[in-house]
Amino acid sequence: MDRGSKLYRKNCVVCHGKNGTGKGKRIPPLAQSDYLLNNIDKSIRGIKYGLKGEIMVNGVTYDKVMKPSGLTDPEITDIMNFILNSWDNTTETLITVETVKKVIKQ
Repeated sequence: MDRGSKLYRKNCVVCHGKNGTGKGKRIPPLAQSDYLLNNIDKSIRGIKYGLKGEIMVNGVTYDKVMKPSGLTDPEITDIMNFILNSWDNTTETLITVETVKKVIKQ
């Protein structure tokens, strides 16, 4: 969690905010995000390869481009475990480096 928190602050906070709340209707929240919790594989691919096109998060449609992060598989693993267990997000799913490698090859 500590590594994920540091990586989040370095790579994600500018857009998604210190508390994962996003930026209104421009950038989706990660905090209490139904999209994140229901689309873990898509979220991993989004961090790795970027994301474009419409997504629905907590009933709000977002259609901005998220650029590829340039992060390594272990860094993506740490960030995913951090955001999946922060800001009232809870999951029993533990993301491993093997999970990330498998998902990004799909």
